[in-house]
Amino acid sequence: MRILVSGGLGFIGSHTVVELLNHNHDVVIIDNLYNSQISTLHKIERIAGKRPAFYEMDATSFEALEDVFQRYDFDGIIHFAGYKAVGESVRKPLEYYYNNLVSTINLAKLAIINKVPKFIFSSSATVYGDGVSPFNEKMKLLDRTNPYGETKAMSERILIDTVKANLGFNVVLLRYFNPIGAHPSGLIGEVPNGIPNNLMPYVTQVAKGLREKLNVFGNDYDTVDGTGVRDYIHVVDLAQGHVAALEAKIEGVEAINLGTGKGTSVLEIIQAFEKANGIKIPYEIIARRAGDIAVSYADTTKAKNLLKWEAKLNIMDMVRDAWNFEKNLE
Repeated sequence: MRILVSGGLGFIGSHTVVELLNHNHDVVIIDNLYNSQISTLHKIERIAGKRPAFYEMDATSFEALEDVFQRYDFDGIIHFAGYKAVGESVRKPLEYYYNNLVSTINLAKLAIINKVPKFIFSSSATVYGDGVSPFNEKMKLLDRTNPYGETKAMSERILIDTVKANLGFNVVLLRYFNPIGAHPSGLIGEVPNGIPNNLMPYVTQVAKGLREKLNVFGNDYDTVDGTGVRDYIHVVDLAQGHVAALEAKIEGVEAINLGTGKGTSVLEIIQAFEKANGIKIPYEIIARRAGDIAVSYADTTKAKNLLKWEAKLNIMDMVRDAWNFEKNLE
């Protein structure tokens, strides 16, 4: 199949492109390089032995996207392009609503016009709001605790309604939890611009000496050690989940969790990193971060049944691969 991947040079997008190429799919990437690097394109080619087509553009530009759709006939779209930091979304809600919703609307509209039958959407566990874990896909979605999560829930709603109105347009809403780790080659991984918003790149930057210490947001949650608990999933497992969703015979729309089904606290992640890599991570407990919830982990039953997919890599694999990438990063 020929697949359009928006945001294909980002953290999750680049790993998914590698897996798509490994499964002999043709890939066309669009990316505006807002939170990614052009060097990732060359690294993808080194890993997979194939070079995907690439266009630098913003998915909020309908005209730019339209030009790509005129060049190629696509069998599927995987939509990653979007702003993704919870804390930043609280500070910049308008930017998040505009970028994340307009990009989804543009790609869905062009998929309908060009009769692209498969659309895989990069959603998030944040759509569940401040509910009770384990989260499963039948649960009523509660109010989101931040604009980022709201953009994902609204994008889901847009795509669900679009499916209802357009026979033959099939959508998988992949609600994934907390991707960490890196490709085992050490060539691609998470490279945030500026101060990391996610836990693992902050940990690896502290380990490398780029930052003095890790800030842990709150230790008074009702969890095993007071710190937030998340369902961390290896980015390679996650990428393979996207390929499974693309290749599955799904009609209409399905929401599917991608996670491990297990929760790990922030302090447990730090301890695992120290054990796997032999490096001490200094940290400081500070106030809770706006928009965070105490516990979030997945019910993964549906992914196993519908996609025949489940995560295979564990926390030690994740922290080892994340450090392997960071220590080789120039």
